[in-house]
Amino acid sequence: MRILIGGGSGFVGRELTRLLRDKGHEVTLISRQPGPGKITWGELESQGLPPCEGAVNLAGENLINPLRWWNESYKKDLFSSRVDTTKALSQAIAASSSPPHSWVLVSGVACYKPSLTAQYTEDSEWTPFDLLSRLVKEWEAAALLPENVAKTTKQVIIRPGAVLGRDGGAMKQMLLPFWLGLGGTLGSGRQPFPWIHVSDLAGIIVRALEPLADTPPSSSPQVFNGVAPALNTNYEFTKELGRVLRRPTILPVPGFVMNALLGSERAVILTQGQKVIPKRTLESGFQYNYPDLTSALKEIVN
Repeated sequence: MRILIGGGSGFVGRELTRLLRDKGHEVTLISRQPGPGKITWGELESQGLPPCEGAVNLAGENLINPLRWWNESYKKDLFSSRVDTTKALSQAIAASSSPPHSWVLVSGVACYKPSLTAQYTEDSEWTPFDLLSRLVKEWEAAALLPENVAKTTKQVIIRPGAVLGRDGGAMKQMLLPFWLGLGGTLGSGRQPFPWIHVSDLAGIIVRALEPLADTPPSSSPQVFNGVAPALNTNYEFTKELGRVLRRPTILPVPGFVMNALLGSERAVILTQGQKVIPKRTLESGFQYNYPDLTSALKEIVN
């Protein structure tokens, strides 16, 4: 099976590519740079979709890029890098004479309003309430296929929480301060911290790429929350990471410091959170390799 991946050279893309190749699939990346096993976004738009059985979009400017100041130009890049690439892929799928049987978009849990009490499943209703939830709304809307194409191509949206792994994502920036004994809770620490191990997220994507057995696809996308079943707070995450590293975690980072460093619209990702439940993911029979923090953090740290 040939799978096309937009944004495949990033942290999640590398893990997904490895897993797909291990399962015997051929992978073609859509990239800004040409190269072996790749096509460019320009080629996708000018030459159309190459023959493939599944397509995934993971492309997007890093949201917590410490080297980018939170300003209008960065916000514009956050939107265009996600919405434009998703639109390019969905339009190429719609225009293809033999569209793939599966089309997967990986978006995020920022659509769910932060709350200390509310619990969200894939069926929870939501409306945009801030910049990042508006981004998810536009991003997911850009993925929608016309009804005639949706009759043969399964549409799937996966909404991951913080993706944890050794080679990138949030952990890459956290490990050094924690090793130095400078780790601590962010803001109050009481905020929910939805997370997933990168290998489990790759596993959910691979499962979503499988063709439907007998039933024809639905015209609306299937949504899966790409989070671990464990419901943790930032405080629990901080203490467990300190325990696994055998380091103290006594230096909390106040919310106003996070706002100053990252900009308040972006800092909410870390200082506020949502209790997200992977109801449909569990109902689908998906088996997590790392369902709890201890197993996930031990794998990453060791």
